[in-house]
Amino acid sequence: MKYAVHGLSVVGTIASLSLRYFEADPMLTFAVSALAVLGLAYTLGHSTEQLGIATGPKIGGILNATAGNIGEIIIACFLINAGQIDVVHASITGSIIGNLLLVLGASLLVGGLKNGVQTYDDQVTGMNAASLILATIGLIVPATVAYLIGARADTAPGDHGFHRIESLTLGVALVLIVTYAAQMTFFLRSASTAKESEEHAEWSGRTSLVVLIASAAALTAVSEALVHTLEPAITTLGVSPLFVGIILIPIIGNLAEHVVGVTLAYKNQMDFSLLTSLGSATQIALFAAPVLVFYGLWVGHPLTLVFTPLEVVAVAVSVFIASFIALDGKSNWVEGLQLTSVYIILALAFFFLT
Repeated sequence: MKYAVHGLSVVGTIASLSLRYFEADPMLTFAVSALAVLGLAYTLGHSTEQLGIATGPKIGGILNATAGNIGEIIIACFLINAGQIDVVHASITGSIIGNLLLVLGASLLVGGLKNGVQTYDDQVTGMNAASLILATIGLIVPATVAYLIGARADTAPGDHGFHRIESLTLGVALVLIVTYAAQMTFFLRSASTAKESEEHAEWSGRTSLVVLIASAAALTAVSEALVHTLEPAITTLGVSPLFVGIILIPIIGNLAEHVVGVTLAYKNQMDFSLLTSLGSATQIALFAAPVLVFYGLWVGHPLTLVFTPLEVVAVAVSVFIASFIALDGKSNWVEGLQLTSVYIILALAFFFLT
């Protein structure tokens, strides 16, 4: 099955790039590109899972989180180039809540149904939870300052208060990325109680690395085609750019976390599974978002950390309930169902928000 998906990833990539080159129907190009991104995300996730088996749960969890976020970061960069800053804001929000509610929820649900009550390292979970609370503060403070000075979430160069918001954003982004680097250093040097996987790798380290690099390169090309046809696709689908950014793009880009996180939970490797979902959310909040801020400044399309009120509320609620459920070091399928229920509620809210 997995090799069939890898093969379809290759076919989908070729089809997507061909449709983009010949300027085919935008909706067809968007649909084929989305399927290709899904396949490539799966291939990317599988290659990092193979590397993770060899390197252990710590490095493996970071690799899987990073691999799952590559697609979203690449898509966000193309969106910034296209000046679609509101969609980038939505994709950052959607990635955080998607990992905390949908990926983590599905992992706990499937793992709990298969294995009953599961346990994991609550120290690592607590560190990720604290980092996510920090990231939430990093969203609340710029939004509050923007409100107090009369700026908006879509503030742009030339608007009232933009320079103060941009300076605050750069300062917050720097703090977040330095904190993430310090956290990774501490995490990699600390002792772990995580269980080593007894599974044997199907691919060699060299093969896994080659596939990972090739998948990332293909993902870059396909992401450009996806973004190029995004606006016509939004018009055809009849949904708002906000819903596309928060729900559709993260689901497409997060397939690696979905597959790997749920699979690991099913195998009762919960430390590895939580590093994939919680670690990915932390990485998006503390690393990817600041990197996109600096990238936007570099290409001349500034990205601020001023999100809409509903986006801030969605992230805050997701961080609260995910942290509350995960901090005790134990999980069951009901907790997974609760997380996915919150995700559905938020998805409905963004769908009906016009």
